[in-house]
Amino acid sequence: MNTRTIEIAVGLFVAAGMAALFMLAMKVSNLATYGGGEGYVISARFDNIGGLKVRSPVSASGVRVGQVVAIEYDSEGYEARVAMAIDPQYDKFPVDTAASILTSGLLGEQFVGLQPGAEEEFLIAGGEIELTQSALVLEQIIGQFLYSMSDDES
Repeated sequence: MNTRTIEIAVGLFVAAGMAALFMLAMKVSNLATYGGGEGYVISARFDNIGGLKVRSPVSASGVRVGQVVAIEYDSEGYEARVAMAIDPQYDKFPVDTAASILTSGLLGEQFVGLQPGAEEEFLIAGGEIELTQSALVLEQIIGQFLYSMSDDES
Protein backbone atom coordinates (compact mmCIF):
# COMPACT_ATOMS: atom_id res chain seq x y z
CA MET A 1 0.00 0.00 0.00
CA ASN A 2 1.39 3.38 -0.86
CA THR A 3 1.30 6.33 1.51
CA ARG A 4 -1.31 8.19 -0.56
CA THR A 5 -3.88 5.41 -0.03
CA ILE A 6 -3.13 5.28 3.69
CA GLU A 7 -3.57 9.06 3.98
CA ILE A 8 -6.95 8.90 2.21
CA ALA A 9 -8.10 6.05 4.47
CA VAL A 10 -7.04 7.94 7.61
CA GLY A 11 -8.77 11.09 6.34
CA LEU A 12 -12.02 9.21 5.72
CA PHE A 13 -11.79 7.63 9.18
CA VAL A 14 -11.28 11.03 10.84
CA ALA A 15 -14.15 12.55 8.85
CA ALA A 16 -16.47 9.69 9.87
CA GLY A 17 -15.43 10.15 13.51
CA MET A 18 -16.16 13.88 13.38
CA ALA A 19 -19.56 13.22 11.78
CA ALA A 20 -20.37 10.74 14.56
CA LEU A 21 -19.37 13.28 17.24
CA PHE A 22 -21.55 15.92 15.56
CA MET A 23 -24.55 13.58 15.54
CA LEU A 24 -23.94 12.71 19.19
CA ALA A 25 -23.77 16.40 20.12
CA MET A 26 -27.03 17.09 18.28
CA LYS A 27 -28.76 14.19 20.03
CA VAL A 28 -27.53 15.20 23.49
CA SER A 29 -28.41 18.88 23.02
CA ASN A 30 -31.93 17.99 21.86
CA LEU A 31 -31.53 19.99 18.65
CA ALA A 32 -31.92 17.03 16.32
CA THR A 33 -35.47 16.32 17.45
CA TYR A 34 -38.44 18.46 16.59
CA GLY A 35 -37.85 21.15 14.07
CA GLY A 36 -40.45 23.37 15.70
CA GLY A 37 -43.77 24.31 14.17
CA GLU A 38 -44.88 20.68 14.00
CA GLY A 39 -48.06 19.63 15.73
CA TYR A 40 -50.22 21.94 17.79
CA VAL A 41 -49.35 24.28 20.65
CA ILE A 42 -51.02 24.23 24.07
CA SER A 43 -50.04 26.14 27.19
CA ALA A 44 -50.07 25.85 30.97
CA ARG A 45 -49.39 28.27 33.83
CA PHE A 46 -47.12 27.39 36.75
CA ASP A 47 -46.18 29.21 39.97
CA ASN A 48 -42.59 27.94 39.69
CA ILE A 49 -40.97 26.22 36.71
CA GLY A 50 -37.66 25.45 38.44
CA GLY A 51 -35.00 24.66 35.82
CA LEU A 52 -37.37 23.98 32.93
CA LYS A 53 -35.98 25.21 29.61
CA VAL A 54 -37.14 25.70 26.06
CA ARG A 55 -36.77 22.38 24.15
CA SER A 56 -37.35 20.38 27.36
CA PRO A 57 -39.36 17.23 26.69
CA VAL A 58 -43.11 16.89 27.24
CA SER A 59 -44.13 13.34 28.06
CA ALA A 60 -47.22 11.33 28.92
CA SER A 61 -46.88 7.90 30.57
CA GLY A 62 -43.13 8.05 29.94
CA VAL A 63 -43.56 8.57 26.18
CA ARG A 64 -42.22 11.77 24.66
CA VAL A 65 -45.17 13.53 23.02
CA GLY A 66 -43.72 16.99 22.40
CA GLN A 67 -41.42 19.70 23.66
CA VAL A 68 -41.48 23.08 25.37
CA VAL A 69 -41.35 25.84 22.75
CA ALA A 70 -41.66 29.01 24.85
CA ILE A 71 -41.54 30.18 28.45
CA GLU A 72 -42.90 33.60 29.37
CA TYR A 73 -43.63 35.47 32.59
CA ASP A 74 -47.18 36.76 33.00
CA SER A 75 -46.81 40.02 34.94
CA GLU A 76 -50.56 40.25 35.54
CA GLY A 77 -51.05 36.79 37.06
CA TYR A 78 -47.47 36.53 38.42
CA GLU A 79 -47.04 33.10 36.87
CA ALA A 80 -44.86 31.45 34.27
CA ARG A 81 -46.66 30.52 31.04
CA VAL A 82 -45.20 27.46 29.31
CA ALA A 83 -46.10 26.80 25.67
CA MET A 84 -45.73 23.18 24.50
CA ALA A 85 -45.74 21.84 20.94
CA ILE A 86 -47.48 18.46 20.93
CA ASP A 87 -46.86 16.08 18.02
CA PRO A 88 -49.85 15.76 15.67
CA GLN A 89 -50.31 12.02 16.31
CA TYR A 90 -51.03 12.79 19.99
CA ASP A 91 -54.11 14.97 19.45
CA LYS A 92 -56.43 13.26 21.94
CA PHE A 93 -55.56 14.88 25.29
CA PRO A 94 -58.77 15.60 27.25
CA VAL A 95 -59.47 19.17 28.40
CA ASP A 96 -59.03 18.09 32.05
CA THR A 97 -55.45 16.93 31.48
CA ALA A 98 -53.04 17.83 34.29
CA ALA A 99 -49.49 19.08 33.75
CA SER A 100 -46.63 18.71 36.25
CA ILE A 101 -43.01 19.74 36.12
CA LEU A 102 -41.00 16.63 36.96
CA THR A 103 -37.33 15.74 37.21
CA SER A 104 -35.82 12.71 35.49
CA GLY A 105 -33.64 11.13 38.16
CA LEU A 106 -32.18 12.79 41.23
CA LEU A 107 -30.18 15.46 39.38
CA GLY A 108 -31.62 15.04 35.89
CA GLU A 109 -33.23 17.51 33.57
CA GLN A 110 -36.72 18.78 34.18
CA PHE A 111 -39.61 18.03 31.85
CA VAL A 112 -43.36 18.52 31.67
CA GLY A 113 -45.40 15.42 32.47
CA LEU A 114 -48.99 15.22 31.24
CA GLN A 115 -51.63 13.12 33.00
CA PRO A 116 -54.71 12.75 30.80
CA GLY A 117 -58.11 13.25 32.38
CA ALA A 118 -61.45 11.64 31.60
CA GLU A 119 -63.38 14.33 29.71
CA GLU A 120 -64.84 13.61 26.28
CA GLU A 121 -63.66 16.94 24.81
CA PHE A 122 -60.04 17.27 23.67
CA LEU A 123 -57.50 20.08 23.85
CA ILE A 124 -57.13 21.99 20.60
CA ALA A 125 -54.42 24.29 19.26
CA GLY A 126 -54.18 27.31 21.53
CA GLY A 127 -55.84 25.48 24.43
CA GLU A 128 -54.68 25.87 28.01
CA ILE A 129 -54.21 23.22 30.68
CA GLU A 130 -55.87 24.40 33.89
CA LEU A 131 -54.63 21.74 36.34
CA THR A 132 -50.91 22.26 36.99
CA GLN A 133 -48.35 21.31 39.60
CA SER A 134 -45.21 23.43 39.86
CA ALA A 135 -41.66 22.14 40.16
CA LEU A 136 -40.42 20.97 43.53
CA VAL A 137 -37.42 23.10 44.45
CA LEU A 138 -34.94 21.18 46.57
CA GLU A 139 -33.85 24.29 48.49
CA GLN A 140 -37.45 25.00 49.57
CA ILE A 141 -37.97 21.42 50.73
CA ILE A 142 -34.75 21.48 52.77
CA GLY A 143 -35.72 24.87 54.23
CA GLN A 144 -39.14 23.57 55.28
CA PHE A 145 -37.53 20.50 56.86
CA LEU A 146 -35.03 22.61 58.81
CA TYR A 147 -37.79 25.01 59.89
CA SER A 148 -39.95 22.14 61.14
CA MET A 149 -36.96 20.68 62.98
CA SER A 150 -36.36 24.00 64.78
CA ASP A 151 -40.06 24.13 65.76
CA ASP A 152 -39.85 20.61 67.25
CA GLU A 153 -36.87 21.56 69.41
CA SER A 154 -38.53 24.66 70.91
